[in-house]
Amino acid sequence: MNPSKTSRLPEPAADERAHSDRLLQHLREQIAARGPMPFSQYMERCLYAPGLGYYSAGKTKFGEAGDFVTAPELGDLFARCIAQLMQPVFAVLGDEADFLELGGGSGAFAEAVLLALIAGGVLPRRYLILEPSADLRERQRERLSAALPADVFARVAWIDRPPEESWRGVLFANEVIDALPTTRFMMRHGEVYEEHIALDGDGRLLRVDRPADALVAGAVRHVERDLGREFDDGYRSEILPQLPYWIQAIAGSLEVGLMLFIDYGYVRREFYLPERQDGTLMAHYRHRAHSDPLYLPGLNDLTASVDFTALAEAGNSAGFGVAAYVPQAQFLIAAGLQQVFEQAYEHAADDVVRYDLAQQVKKLTLPDQMGERFQAMLFARGMPALPVPEALLDADQGERL
Repeated sequence: MNPSKTSRLPEPAADERAHSDRLLQHLREQIAARGPMPFSQYMERCLYAPGLGYYSAGKTKFGEAGDFVTAPELGDLFARCIAQLMQPVFAVLGDEADFLELGGGSGAFAEAVLLALIAGGVLPRRYLILEPSADLRERQRERLSAALPADVFARVAWIDRPPEESWRGVLFANEVIDALPTTRFMMRHGEVYEEHIALDGDGRLLRVDRPADALVAGAVRHVERDLGREFDDGYRSEILPQLPYWIQAIAGSLEVGLMLFIDYGYVRREFYLPERQDGTLMAHYRHRAHSDPLYLPGLNDLTASVDFTALAEAGNSAGFGVAAYVPQAQFLIAAGLQQVFEQAYEHAADDVVRYDLAQQVKKLTLPDQMGERFQAMLFARGMPALPVPEALLDADQGERL
């Protein structure tokens, strides 16, 4: 570990360090028994190991008390825009349409979007939350049961795996792709290597590179062909060779409807810029970003930016068409942010609430905040006519993919 990368971070409490040490011991035992662990597997353990991973343990993750703030945590405007966009979609799809949210976070989005849909007079048959964390499920359940009318809360259900039977409706994922366990690759003498996590002589974690298997190497060569150039020697970055299989698994049974992904990332040629020599991997600890994924495993959120070209390819291979690809600011404006803001502003209780609403808009839309860094990708299947605003289709930047 490079101390300079982490010296400015807050010191963890004793119980936090003990928690990280338990995960570290689990990782050491696995590596000692099976040899160096692919980085993707290390990331998966750090985020999702039962009872030990970042998302599966009891620590607060979201909001001011956690490690990062997602768009739904800023307030209701984001979710109200999504609700306004989806109301005509549910009206067209009918009474049998469901809403599936991947990873429910604190439950803030589900609460706000369902309340907005109630106000709009159109509700999904079921609001499904695919949430792997038992701790987060319980927090979501408590929040929603307190916030929603009983008959609406009765429509909410938590599921362990994607629906197996065919369904119609909307699948929504905000900041989900960036948390998929990513493969790290590097180039050496024209050959593809995969980053692994090993142990040094003192039992400390370290990164080592090993020749990539056919799946990883094939995914990297596909990107090189698409870019029309080979990666330089020593170039290191991230790739999700499993993304087409993941999309098929989570959305293969969605026969008629839309998928909406919002995340931070780039089109492929911007993701793999020659000067971006060490990829996009970041760790987040108490609202501070750093670049050492080996620091305090289990206490940091690990993320990598999204290659939206790869996401489009994966959606296409699963039978979906890209309906729109736009920066978050343009997406929210097309979805009616101005109207949603004005309604909320008009009904605000005091100047403090009005100030908060203005701050929400700034954070969601300004280029140096979330407006340009985050992108929205809307997929459709089985819908000849899309009941979405013309402004959204006009703003489409799909040609950049």
